[in-house]
Amino acid sequence: MTLHVFERDSLMLSGYDTGQGTPVVFQHGLGGDETQIADVFPNREFRRLTLECRAHGKSQAGDPRSFTIASFADDVLAFADAQGIDRFAVGGISMGAAIALRIAVKNPERVSALVLARPAWGWGAKPDNMQVFAELAEFLKDGRCDDFANSDTAHILRTQGPDNLQSLLKFFDRPDPLLASSLISAIAADGPRLTEEDVRGIQVPALVIANGIDWVHPVALAKRLAGLIPCAKFVEITPKATDKLRHASEFRKAVKYFLEREGLAK
Repeated sequence: MTLHVFERDSLMLSGYDTGQGTPVVFQHGLGGDETQIADVFPNREFRRLTLECRAHGKSQAGDPRSFTIASFADDVLAFADAQGIDRFAVGGISMGAAIALRIAVKNPERVSALVLARPAWGWGAKPDNMQVFAELAEFLKDGRCDDFANSDTAHILRTQGPDNLQSLLKFFDRPDPLLASSLISAIAADGPRLTEEDVRGIQVPALVIANGIDWVHPVALAKRLAGLIPCAKFVEITPKATDKLRHASEFRKAVKYFLEREGLAK
């Protein structure tokens, strides 16, 4: 795996390029980084590119006004350009899925296939299931980790989304809680900024992956997206909340089978 640091809008952004064969751009979720993708992607079979979005991983943050799905998508395309890749399969987890969806709609000439894993957004902005991040942002401002952990929202998540709760609590470990608060409040209120007709118009093969016991990434939303995209296949895998290793294994197999089926394996 090779780290590529490139400049965009006077910021230094970190991108990773690993493997050989058909290029697949695959993006992490809100608060994640390249390691989130490395843990679940079939790295041996494909050339995988992952950009750590602004304020994620080793990438610089810059102006909080640039914390949007559209801006992150433009950064991803710039990274692909920097690596000399014109056409690729694109996918991602959660926020990464929203970025991939926007790229597939806005830049269809560049996309050969689409993978939406555990989508948290449909086509619009500020979905109800992202409200937990907006709540978290308020607690982050003054580091009230214990208060959030004892909140009504956290109580609900302990049974309906324990993996979500674990991810949310990790934001309190970040060195700059105010930056983290700005990031998650901005992204929670944003989205791909598309329309239902945009989604219906996607013409490339698509895979939509979901799992249960997940408050932030509803299975119903994943099924809705799979039903709208003409050439989409829906797969439900073992929840992270019950078996993380099995979840990762089934995730890798689903992505590998889909890309091989579409003739995109090396």
